[in-house]
Amino acid sequence: MLATAVSDSTALSHAFPALRARRLRTSAALRQLVRETRIDASDFIYPYFVVPGRGVRREVSSMPGVFQLSVDELVKDARQALELRIGGVILFGLPPAKDAVGSGAYDDDGITQEAVRALKSELPDLLVACDVCLCEYTDHGHCGIVEGDRILNDPTLELLSRMSVSLADAGADVIAPSDMMDGRVAAIRHGLDAAGHDEVPIMAYSAKYASGFYGPFREAAESAPQFGDRGSYQMDPANAREALKEVALDVAEGADIVMVKPALAYMDLIWRVKQATDRPVAAYNVSGEYAMVKAAARNGWIDERRVVLETLMGFKRAGADIVLTYHALDAARWLGE
Repeated sequence: MLATAVSDSTALSHAFPALRARRLRTSAALRQLVRETRIDASDFIYPYFVVPGRGVRREVSSMPGVFQLSVDELVKDARQALELRIGGVILFGLPPAKDAVGSGAYDDDGITQEAVRALKSELPDLLVACDVCLCEYTDHGHCGIVEGDRILNDPTLELLSRMSVSLADAGADVIAPSDMMDGRVAAIRHGLDAAGHDEVPIMAYSAKYASGFYGPFREAAESAPQFGDRGSYQMDPANAREALKEVALDVAEGADIVMVKPALAYMDLIWRVKQATDRPVAAYNVSGEYAMVKAAARNGWIDERRVVLETLMGFKRAGADIVLTYHALDAARWLGE
């Protein structure tokens, strides 16, 4: 391979002036014609945070332009997403009360289930995915059942399966487990199939890292752990080969889509995962990544539109088929202009 590269380099060194790479950059029309990577609003999934009440539209202080919404406000807002041809939305629910086992997560009358039913009733053509995790619903803020200072893997699986079935019963189009418990994709797939939801796909957060980029999300979802951290179940940011193992395990257990989270500092992982699997690959452009762009733009340090579209293009260039991003509404508008 090295010899070929050297040979090609030698050949190209004699090509100028006959070969001029800039010829294909001389106009916007030419650049558009030969563009290698393209982004479209249909590539995006927009995250929503749903809260109890009516008429609630509460901006998240660390995420300008992102709101905690009551179900009635969610339906109004999601109509924009549908009109902008965004690929779908993903819901995170904040229950009225929390407990040690996250019972609000699998309550058929829970906040997320209510939101799903409202969206599918009012906007039936909108694709609705639901995050499946216990952290927003537990009083300790961890993603599984807690015993002392340990997060118990296997007892958590039943609850994640119950939550998934409850959401599918409500009408969710996609189930998206983000907890990082071992075996949860298999448990959820079994639960969905047994409940007659064999056609509901699973979008697994397969390579989800214990990242510092999640800070603003924990404000938005009110899900910060009350002790310790999530390092015993989320991945070490230093590890790349482990991500491929996690992806392979999720695929073997029945994942239909696999995800890398976060995205910006993990584009090498998006590329590796894309090469390693035939499943569609999603990337989550997370809250901290969003907040940094918003802060820099508000200070006049960057051109927000240009940076957002360049970043989203980077995720696609790295191999992402789907991008979960808080920039989705703005990006869709810009792309439509």
